[in-house]
Amino acid sequence: MAGVPAVDPSDESRHDPDGEVLWNESYYLDWFDEAGTIGGYVRLGFVPNLGGRSGGAGTVWYWACLVEEGRPLVTVLDHDVEAPRDPRSLEIRHDGLWADHSVAEPLQRMTCDLESFAVRLDDPADVYRGARGERVPFGFELDWHTDGGAYQWPAVTPRYEIPCRVEGRVRVGDRELDVDGWGQRDHSWGAARDWWATSWCWTAGRLEDGTRFHAVGGFAPGFDLGFGYVLEPGTDVFEDVTTLTLDATLGVEGLIGDATLRFADLELSVEPVAWSPVLLVAPDGREDRFPRALCRFRSTDGRRGAGWIEFNQPPGEPAA
Repeated sequence: MAGVPAVDPSDESRHDPDGEVLWNESYYLDWFDEAGTIGGYVRLGFVPNLGGRSGGAGTVWYWACLVEEGRPLVTVLDHDVEAPRDPRSLEIRHDGLWADHSVAEPLQRMTCDLESFAVRLDDPADVYRGARGERVPFGFELDWHTDGGAYQWPAVTPRYEIPCRVEGRVRVGDRELDVDGWGQRDHSWGAARDWWATSWCWTAGRLEDGTRFHAVGGFAPGFDLGFGYVLEPGTDVFEDVTTLTLDATLGVEGLIGDATLRFADLELSVEPVAWSPVLLVAPDGREDRFPRALCRFRSTDGRRGAGWIEFNQPPGEPAA
């Protein structure tokens, strides 16, 4: 892949933390259907220095969800999961929660199995108000297959992103859903991630002609530094994204009403379809709002697509 360093397959495994309080390692896996009407995501986040459970090996933040256009959010949010004692393991167990994550073929296939109880919320913003809702059985068996290649981020932080084809099965309550769609997975580690200090926008998706894209930016008003890629159909050669311009309209509870993204040669309008927010409370009590949304995209040349977008909103950011 010209111009982009190769991802080291050994980096698919967990990494040894240092002593930095906000040291973080995370595995993200998202998925969506072609029409952008249903999707979900998983985040397995290791924060070993923020205070683990008594006698444990550190703390895991675990998030998983199902979102559907016109239906309630189904979400699992647990910030007090004991990390596996085996430093190679990605299996977690907690009250009402079991999940295992396996890199079946490095840089080619990752699997995730979940058995849990989730909360069903008619209003996704209720996550910011205690997430009190109906308790429902929730689980899945999903596979992420690499679609095009693995993208190594520039040296600003250890990280790579992989566009994927996603297949499997999701169960919620008495419903069972077959998944045959698209998605993205990423793995990052090492650098301190201060959720309560820095804004950002992250997105990844697929257009109907097979173009894959990923971009991160929006770190400060008027600051257009960005990172990511555009991957044209039928190739494994990534085009680097170096700037991202973001225009977004705030809605109720700070959820974005609509947005426009510009990076590389793409200009995309963003239509949020279904939200799955997270509330992150710092040890000193500060609250960070982290809304993620399944969304539909449309390029200026008329191509349509779907994917995910997120906005980190640290304390002090306005909420309508």
